Amino acid sequence: MEAPRSREQQARDYLKTHRIMELLDHLTSVLLFVRPGNPREYLISVLEYMKIAKETNVPFPYFMDNSNITAMFEMLDNSGKGTISFLQYKEALKTLGLCDADEVLSDDGHIINLNKFKKEVNKRTQAIWSSF
Repeated sequence: MEAPRSREQQARDYLKTHRIMELLDHLTSVLLFVRPGNPREYLISVLEYMKIAKETNVPFPYFMDNSNITAMFEMLDNSGKGTISFLQYKEALKTLGLCDADEVLSDDGHIINLNKFKKEVNKRTQAIWSSF
């Protein structure tokens, strides 16, 4: 007979099943990016928009457009070479809440340029929002 799961394990399973930690991580990243004057009201509006988007199949709220992604890339590319290191790339994804700390990203040896960075940020953002 299987032993009953502890309340702690049940809580962990619930958080994992409903992807609550990913949602909170992403909302926190967005909050720090936007820095609204009234964070509670802002988060309420984001969650309401997410609900409407899910119910009506309209696009989810993307808080970083390509100009924001470009600006972030340019901050990372402080030498102006048009590329960033794999480590910078991975840390940027973590900062944006688009990569788990324990996620293994494979360095394929290719240089991370602006187009690759934009593509990956947009792809991961879409994947995260569409899962909620």
